[in-house]
Amino acid sequence: MDTLWAPWRMEYIKSAKPRGCIFCTKPRQNDDRRNLIPYRGTHCFVILNYYPYNNGHLMVVPYRHVGDLAELSAEEQGEMMALIAQSTRALTVTLKAQGFNIGFNLGKAAGAGVEDHLHCHVVPRWVGDTNYMPILGHTKVVPEALENTCATLAEAFAELSGQKRR
Repeated sequence: MDTLWAPWRMEYIKSAKPRGCIFCTKPRQNDDRRNLIPYRGTHCFVILNYYPYNNGHLMVVPYRHVGDLAELSAEEQGEMMALIAQSTRALTVTLKAQGFNIGFNLGKAAGAGVEDHLHCHVVPRWVGDTNYMPILGHTKVVPEALENTCATLAEAFAELSGQKRR
């Protein structure tokens, strides 16, 4: 059995959690650069994970506060899947991703950090992207600042969708 070690996530686990739902409050603040939101759709938006497993780790999230896949409208489902696909294209173009881990953690038992607001993780991968640092140094090397990754992805999303960034 392979084990995915992410010891740097302990900072998130032990940190004080903000009041309210981050997936509701962040898009309402209309400060996409500061909140690491590279793209907004009609029903869903894309946000970078503040505690990424890999460079470019992002999430596709419906604006509506909903915790169950069955509660999504057909429009939300369709746009969510379209944005997941668009995210893989944007990450391939900007970061030269060679593969992806894509998934939902539904419920606390499944590892959802925010269990009552549905979100899909899109984690870019590269052949050999696990190096000695996580194994020996318990350190993950993310080679670019989140703000820079967000800006680069925002340009890619704008180009892929034909929209301008907010």
